[in-house]
Amino acid sequence: MERRSLVPVLRVRDAFHARVVVARLTSEGIIAQLRGADGPYPMGVVEVLVLPEELETAQQLLLADEVESAFTDDDLDPGSPRRSGPPRWAVRVAVAVLAAYVLAYALHPR
Repeated sequence: MERRSLVPVLRVRDAFHARVVVARLTSEGIIAQLRGADGPYPMGVVEVLVLPEELETAQQLLLADEVESAFTDDDLDPGSPRRSGPPRWAVRVAVAVLAAYVLAYALHPR
């Protein structure tokens, strides 16, 4: 079997992110591999490697994905109000905990 060299298309610090990128590339038929994500304590830079002849295609695909992910559903509707602050579930949990505390204190005053 012929041994072919691979070239880096992306360097990241997160092994999970690198694995997602490899999955995305292989789903498009691009041969991809990781370097640096092995070991019990994966630290440092993780490289995503591809064949030299597939480098430009991989770069274009990753760029297109990055541009696409920059747009959110809020950007599609310019009239929609922007939400800021904690998510609704966090507010509901905080209110429930506060209500339970008030109820417990009311039932068992000191």
